[in-house]
Amino acid sequence: MAVPVEEAIAALSTFSLEDDQPEVQGPAVWVSTERGATNSPIEYSDVYAYRLSLSEDTKALNQLNTLIQEGKEMESVLYTYRSCVKALPQLPDSMKQSQAELYLETYQVLDLEMSRLREIQRWQATAASKLAADMQRFSRPERRINGPTVTHLWSMLRLLDVLVQLDHLKNAKASIPNDFSWYKRTFTQVSVQWQDTDSMREELDDLQIFLSTRWAILLNLHVEMFRVNNVEDILQVLIVFAVESLELDFALLFPERHILLRVLPVLVVLATSSEKDSESLYKRVKINRLINIFKNDPVIPAFPDLHLSPAAILKELSMYFPKFSVQTRLLTLPAPHELPPREVQEYPRHYLMVNHIGAIRTEHDDFTIRFASSMNQLVLLKSIDGADIEWCKDVKGNMYDMVVEGFQLLSRWTARIWEQCAWKFSHPCRDPVPTDSHETSLSFSDYEKVVRYNYSAEERKALVELVGYIKSIGSMMQRCDTLVADALWETIHTEVQDFVQNTLATMLRTTFRKKKDLSRILSDMRTLSADWMANTSKPESELQSSNHGGEESKGNFFYPRPVAPTTAQVHCLQFLIYEVVSGGNMRKPGGLFGNSSSEIPAHDLKQLETFFYKLSFFLHILDYTATVATLTDLGFLWFREFYLESSRVIQFPIECSLPWMLVDHVIELQNAGLLESVLMPFDIYNDSAQHSLVVLKQRFLYDEIEAEVDNCFDIFVGKLCDTIFTHYKSWAASELLDPSFLFALDSGEKFSTQPMRFTVLLKMTRVKLLGRTINLRSLIAERMNKVFRENIEFLFDRFESQDLCAIVELEKLLGILQLAHELLSKDLSIDSFSLMLNEMQENISLVSYSSRLASQIWTEMQNDFLPNFILCNTTQRFVRSSKVPLVPVQKPSVPYAKPNFYCGTQDLNSAHQNFARLHNAFFGLPHVFSIVRLLGSRSLPWLIRALLDHISNKITTLEPLITGLQEALPKSIGLLPFDGGVTGCKRLVKEHLKWQSKSELKAEVIRGIKEIGSILYWMGLLDIVLREVDTTHFMQTAPWLGLIPGADGQILQSQEGGDSPIATLFKSGTAAAVSNPSRSHPTSFQTISKQAEAADLLYRANINTGSVLEYALAFTSAALDKYCSKWSAAPKTGFIDITTSKDFYRIFSGLQIEYLEESIQVAPSNHEVLGDSVAWGGCTIIYLLGQQLHFELFDFSYQVLNVAEAEAAAITRNPHSVQGWEVLLEAMKKARRLNNHVFSMLKARCPLEDKQACAIKQSGAPLHRIKFENTVSAFETLPQKGA
Repeated sequence: MAVPVEEAIAALSTFSLEDDQPEVQGPAVWVSTERGATNSPIEYSDVYAYRLSLSEDTKALNQLNTLIQEGKEMESVLYTYRSCVKALPQLPDSMKQSQAELYLETYQVLDLEMSRLREIQRWQATAASKLAADMQRFSRPERRINGPTVTHLWSMLRLLDVLVQLDHLKNAKASIPNDFSWYKRTFTQVSVQWQDTDSMREELDDLQIFLSTRWAILLNLHVEMFRVNNVEDILQVLIVFAVESLELDFALLFPERHILLRVLPVLVVLATSSEKDSESLYKRVKINRLINIFKNDPVIPAFPDLHLSPAAILKELSMYFPKFSVQTRLLTLPAPHELPPREVQEYPRHYLMVNHIGAIRTEHDDFTIRFASSMNQLVLLKSIDGADIEWCKDVKGNMYDMVVEGFQLLSRWTARIWEQCAWKFSHPCRDPVPTDSHETSLSFSDYEKVVRYNYSAEERKALVELVGYIKSIGSMMQRCDTLVADALWETIHTEVQDFVQNTLATMLRTTFRKKKDLSRILSDMRTLSADWMANTSKPESELQSSNHGGEESKGNFFYPRPVAPTTAQVHCLQFLIYEVVSGGNMRKPGGLFGNSSSEIPAHDLKQLETFFYKLSFFLHILDYTATVATLTDLGFLWFREFYLESSRVIQFPIECSLPWMLVDHVIELQNAGLLESVLMPFDIYNDSAQHSLVVLKQRFLYDEIEAEVDNCFDIFVGKLCDTIFTHYKSWAASELLDPSFLFALDSGEKFSTQPMRFTVLLKMTRVKLLGRTINLRSLIAERMNKVFRENIEFLFDRFESQDLCAIVELEKLLGILQLAHELLSKDLSIDSFSLMLNEMQENISLVSYSSRLASQIWTEMQNDFLPNFILCNTTQRFVRSSKVPLVPVQKPSVPYAKPNFYCGTQDLNSAHQNFARLHNAFFGLPHVFSIVRLLGSRSLPWLIRALLDHISNKITTLEPLITGLQEALPKSIGLLPFDGGVTGCKRLVKEHLKWQSKSELKAEVIRGIKEIGSILYWMGLLDIVLREVDTTHFMQTAPWLGLIPGADGQILQSQEGGDSPIATLFKSGTAAAVSNPSRSHPTSFQTISKQAEAADLLYRANINTGSVLEYALAFTSAALDKYCSKWSAAPKTGFIDITTSKDFYRIFSGLQIEYLEESIQVAPSNHEVLGDSVAWGGCTIIYLLGQQLHFELFDFSYQVLNVAEAEAAAITRNPHSVQGWEVLLEAMKKARRLNNHVFSMLKARCPLEDKQACAIKQSGAPLHRIKFENTVSAFETLPQKGA
């Protein structure tokens, strides 16, 4: 079905091609195929229609313009000329027989380049003769032609400037004579076989003279000028015009001003070299005016990396022009390198941007505001139908004034950059400071001295600011070109018609009424440019009143139209005004409008002068887009052809490239105000690439720019991402610092992070670079995903190089990284942190329950924590044993990383490391909390199972060792007698425990029991943490599940048989959505309601969680059942066997008393090596084997304590009975208290009714060990007895 056109148009109108990307780049680079108005697109061909006797002048003008275009192409050839000899291969000795062929090949290569130089030689001769002939036409005493017009004067100056620059390039290019010498040598070799080479030799000699003679082009021009008759008159006119234009700031664009500055010293030399009257010039132009101009601008830009000095030109040309050599005042002007110290201090104030950036910043801000206000007024005007004419005129006139002011600002600012570069090239850095330690002064090239080390940090900052101002205003003006076009054309039309129809009419009625010649000229001006069609819509009554108004009428009324004058009309109007003012007499003193002897009144003269200068502005304003492109072209900052040749290198490194220096400075400076301008210097590459292809027409230059841009942009993205990551990391670390810590510090500001404007850069999806569009946002997101993964990888590597105590620091650093990710995610779409963390932990698979972190924690516990850490039961902490580790641990070295992989900055790193250092010397509850939070519910069960399996394996390992200790016990061990006292008991115990030959076996058993105890205590800490976590989780979910506490502490349902609040809430919302017919997609609400019911069931099932410690004890009990017959044998008689028992409690009793004896004798003590874990492991095994009462009755240390108590009671009779055993007895008491604490905890957490020892019934019958099921555990996978 076809869509109606109206609907299609209406649908298209709803689409928007605009996005929220900010404008932080300059105007886009385009390929221009049309010629601008200032380039005379019709070549003044319509001048003949105005019958002003300007045909000959116009014809000569077109010839000069053609020569100018050809000369610019010659400049491009010379400027981009690179030595061919350097690229020629050297002939090895083995190929000497092919030398003739090599000469021929070399000649053919060089002949192509020399043909271009011969073309330049021929062209300059032609240009010089035509320029001289054109000047001589205006210098004849019997002159009968009109002119020269101002346009003609400018064309002469431009052509002369081209000749001067060509001469300067020829003098500066050392590779050209070098290549020519090789060319001449090869020609001599290959021309032996040729015939009739005399003409070629003459041509070769002429070219050699041309290339070897300095200022050959100007010398040839001088000869051509004075060949027939003198041209002092026109030269003096050009000098007066140039001086007035410079003093009155007549040139709108900076290239025009630079042209005047470059040609003025040459004009002075040529004008004073005449044989006729060399002093006549100074009668029209005082020499002080020239000296002031040359002093104010001692350095003039010529090419991107070449400059001219008026003083140097004057001194050098004085050797070729003897008449000029007598001008001592001009010749004593110092060259840039000859300036006295006082002036050297003063000139930088003018040339260096850093001294003007404050005023430029104010101008930029003020102009931006006023331009935006004018644009708003213009948009409002276009939206109103039938607006007042006067108001329309004011709004559009104001817009015109703003455009002119904008062009003047851009011209002035761009000229400042040109002139600063020229000053820097003329004053290289004398003492460069190397940025890298491996650099030496011998490695500094000339280009490094004038660019890399010649700009201070403040100067780079000012240059970045100014580049940003130029590009931003240029972009702002270019975006509105179509919007302001009509307003500009109407304003120009109004200006021209007001002058022609009103001002000139008034002059004809008053000043020029009796001067027929001048009246004719003014009438020609009206006939030439008056738009009488604009008056046709005027009311008849107004026309009649204006016709009968006489001299007191207010002038013609006309309606403005967007019809601008042509270039030819502007050209003719300027000529006619020139004729009115000067009368065609070039010899009048005082210049064009400074003639005091003129018969024109001052008021009329001022009006003519104002309109005359406006006419020059009109052409540039009409050529709006080309003017903006010219004024914002900063590509010259990249070119370095002259220094490439002088340095004899193929290309300089990017550290020497000024655009990259600016980008790098912005990134390194990290100034929030400049950061948004970081892309502006890349527009310099755009401009230079455009200049290479369109103006210089050299593909190899574009290829070099493209290669540098590819490299620089990749480095830029990397550095920018590093800066962004560092900022957000520092921000996150600062946010996570304890506020009380910051409050207590006097220098807390150093831990705060200054805000940065990254938001603008993170929105850039269309960066324009060398005709390509780059998605910077996507590149940054890609790099950030990589950096975050690398940071996580580094944190894991760092943790793997440390012990288990570093888990708190790991959690802290991962928390900082996660917060940084959260802050950055607000402005940039990157992968989720959980996805990256799981990816780095190798925990992506749905069936993978372990992780890299869990595996490392388990490895660390197995290899280092369990063997080398000891438990302090009082502080509930594990600490590393002070003794040399029993098990040496091989760990990788701590990886190196930049500060931003920690907390961002050095200060924040120090602050967080101080906090982390508080937890690095022990392992306790904070570390278990970190493990629980890092592993989560997915990997924590795997770690628990691994630890429990370690207990099972350790028990299996201990079984043969304990059997060996059982075999070493005597067959009969009775109770310790009281009559021997403590000393006798000790002696008797030593006789019973004959384990001296089994010391290694005994130590291995103690270490095994210690590891079992450490794991069980670790499980106790984990149980405490999990209970707290579960409680918090329950408090968060209970209100949504409808759970309330009962009177007896039980959990009750708030609504019996009803749905939970969360399910009720979403069901009611779904019902409301389904009942509302206007609501679209009700099925989505039904899906949400079902998901709420599923969440209710899921969270309700996770409420009744069990105890990890109880599960661990039950698991250990099940593991011990396998060895119950060996470690807890049933007595044969049915009664407790006191003398012959070799149960586990007897083994642990012997181990404990020997362990206690050694702990008070050996330094460091065994307690410092083993800690309290031995008691936890041994007592847990004893308790689970049902031997607690046996242990408490028959333990050796307990019996010794009983004997000691009995002796203490008889202390009055024998006061020295326990003397010498106080330390041992105190250690035994501590051990008993610790054992009692362990047994009481085990009874509370794991009551084992079936684990009682063989007891005696009240009737006296023995009650053997009977197996009952363990206490019900919360874990369904609990291993059962006998399974």
